[in-house]
Amino acid sequence: MAGLSLMCGDCGHQLRSVQEAQEHAELTGHANFAESTEAVLNLVCTACGKPCRSKTETDLHTKRTGHIEFTDKTEEAAKPIDLEAKSEPLPSSSEPVAGEDIVVSEGMEMVVPDVNKELLAELEAMGFPTARATRALHFTGNDNIEAAVNWVVENENDPEIDRMPMVPAQAKADPAKPTLSPEEIKAKTQELRERARKKKEEEDKRMEREREKERIRIGKELLEAKRIEEDNERKRILALRKAEKEEEKRAREKIKQRLEEDKEDDAKVKRAFQTLLTYVGNVAKNPDEEKFRKIRLSNPSFQERVGSLNGGVQFLELCGFVKDESAAFLFLPRDKVDMPILNSAGAELNSAIVNPFFGVL
Repeated sequence: MAGLSLMCGDCGHQLRSVQEAQEHAELTGHANFAESTEAVLNLVCTACGKPCRSKTETDLHTKRTGHIEFTDKTEEAAKPIDLEAKSEPLPSSSEPVAGEDIVVSEGMEMVVPDVNKELLAELEAMGFPTARATRALHFTGNDNIEAAVNWVVENENDPEIDRMPMVPAQAKADPAKPTLSPEEIKAKTQELRERARKKKEEEDKRMEREREKERIRIGKELLEAKRIEEDNERKRILALRKAEKEEEKRAREKIKQRLEEDKEDDAKVKRAFQTLLTYVGNVAKNPDEEKFRKIRLSNPSFQERVGSLNGGVQFLELCGFVKDESAAFLFLPRDKVDMPILNSAGAELNSAIVNPFFGVL
């Protein structure tokens, strides 16, 4: 089966024809070519029509343009290699022709290939390491700084990109002479730098857009977190209010139950209710006045109206009063004044006093 491409044994580059192989040999000094049954890829971008010869080129094209769809036209473009199409010999008569491999014998001395020193200096001035710049010039013909820069970009993920290239000592050739004049090289370098500057500006703008998107995303997440926190706080407040209402209801039930249990003497009980209402009302109206929050237990009037009544002192304790250390006074601390309980107690007392069926039920 006739070969569909020529493979460079020195750099692995695939070539479509003998003419391309000869041009590659002239540019790089490589002479190790062999026929391959694998056709050179021809992946055409459906958006702009740019042909790409490898997956690396398609990835790079996608990275630069955002185009992601490619049509595989490899079979359409594939043609058998015609070794007789070109009768011109390769650059050196001592080098093998296409299809013959150069065999490097064991122990053969390997040296760093010569490259154009001016182009190497330009690349180093752009910030590329010496090994990477040397490798780029070696594999792109050693005479075009733009091709070298493109090669670096396309092969930036190559793990050996910063390894100095080595060639057999006898294959070392004189560095290719630049085809451009010094003025043209200077102008081309300036053009490349300007192109690199614009590319950097575009990349900076793209990164700024990405950062802005990230800031917006973070802002939305913070707003959502704040909304959830506020929602949880509302639920907590509602639950607290519900618990307070239930506690108030239980307090009213206790007071009501206590009142219902203490109906021994209608007149005495009614007078006790009025006295208790006075105590509770005074505290509710003047919570900061200590005299209204302190009751002497031995007071004859208190004993006659409330103290002697079954449950009278306990009622005041339900309202928050406690006996002091001497047990001589009932005292309601300022920080223990609970208005909902006092209001509820006052309402129950007043309801019982004005009830026309007081003492009957």
